[in-house]
Amino acid sequence: MLPDQPSRTILNPAIQRAAHQLLDSPLILDDPVAIGLIPEASQAAILSSAHDLRSPRITMVRSLMMLRNRFAEDRLLEAAGRGVRQYVMIGPGLETFPWRQPSFAQSMQIFAVDHPATLAFTRDRLRERGLSPPSNLTFVPLDLEQRQLGHSLVGCGFDRESEAFWSILGVMQYLSSESLHALLAFAGSLPAGSETVMSFNPLDDELDGDDLDELNRSMARGAAVGEPWITRMRPADLARRLACLGFGSVFHLTPMLAQERYFSNRSDQLRASRFEQLMAAVV
Repeated sequence: MLPDQPSRTILNPAIQRAAHQLLDSPLILDDPVAIGLIPEASQAAILSSAHDLRSPRITMVRSLMMLRNRFAEDRLLEAAGRGVRQYVMIGPGLETFPWRQPSFAQSMQIFAVDHPATLAFTRDRLRERGLSPPSNLTFVPLDLEQRQLGHSLVGCGFDRESEAFWSILGVMQYLSSESLHALLAFAGSLPAGSETVMSFNPLDDELDGDDLDELNRSMARGAAVGEPWITRMRPADLARRLACLGFGSVFHLTPMLAQERYFSNRSDQLRASRFEQLMAAVV
């Protein structure tokens, strides 16, 4: 990221969440708060760009963004059922979950951890939309490259002795290997029953066709706005790293499984992509 500047890559997910509400059916992620969160995500802006937003390439990207949030929230529901009461969102950007949280989450303490400049930008957009922070939400300004996650979270009321659920979505590729290791090591050090859901990007030789093309376009866009991709991993390598860091159960939502679970029997172009994939790991 550019110094003292909010992330530029948080805008497209917000636009795609709004577009999903207005252009796709049935919904994978029900997120009415996304519409109008930023000017580019207003109903008028989405409908005026509907032709482009329905293109195969952008539809594939939108599919991914809806899938990763839906999968994380499905796993969060399961974690709540076994008593997890802390939810840590790493790099949420313009994520709207705290303002549309279902009843099961209302007994949780939610921590939104993001770069200070990005967090300030997000809070300004929320105020403009008239969205006050819910009582169970705590903002945690932090540059993850400083590797002070535990200290910052505990200082904001996080309980290291209690289980926690973590979402790390669309973040891993921007982190150095050392900072990613520190993040996962802290999550893996928490009590049994804690869980982390993360997205990751595999290597070129595991991709082809539209998925490889879109990965290269995404990398180029990130580099162009000062947010280059740094870390990509093979699924097997990520699973081994998680096991070494204290996670006893690791589940890879392969593109085939994602297609069966979330995209079957659709008549539109939404589908599971391969250029970004998902993994869940339980301590």
